[in-house]
Amino acid sequence: MEKKVLDSFREQLLEKRNDILRDTERTLAELNDQSGNIPDPNDRASAESGRNFELRIRQREQKLLSKIEEAIQRIDDGDFGECESCGELIGLKRLQARPVTSLCIECKTAQESKEKSQGK
Repeated sequence: MEKKVLDSFREQLLEKRNDILRDTERTLAELNDQSGNIPDPNDRASAESGRNFELRIRQREQKLLSKIEEAIQRIDDGDFGECESCGELIGLKRLQARPVTSLCIECKTAQESKEKSQGK
């Protein structure tokens, strides 16, 4: 893959990583700033529900963050854009849609079919 294309993917991945880290810091600051003493039970339940939702989002983003780091490492290692299962090149359109992917569309489809048949 051309250096210019790889640099573009690296920039996109770094930007997404920085967005996630910034959102995580904001969430932590908001959680620390919120008062723990909410007298009304309905308001307290609402606040707790909101915190739980926010934490679930951050947990999902942490998983994405590790995939971003792995993709950046693949760029550094010269493996970016190669399917880790079959070794074929991953299509550019697939990489543009999901730059953290490590599987070509055929291998990903096969993986999802296998998981579905196993009930995962």
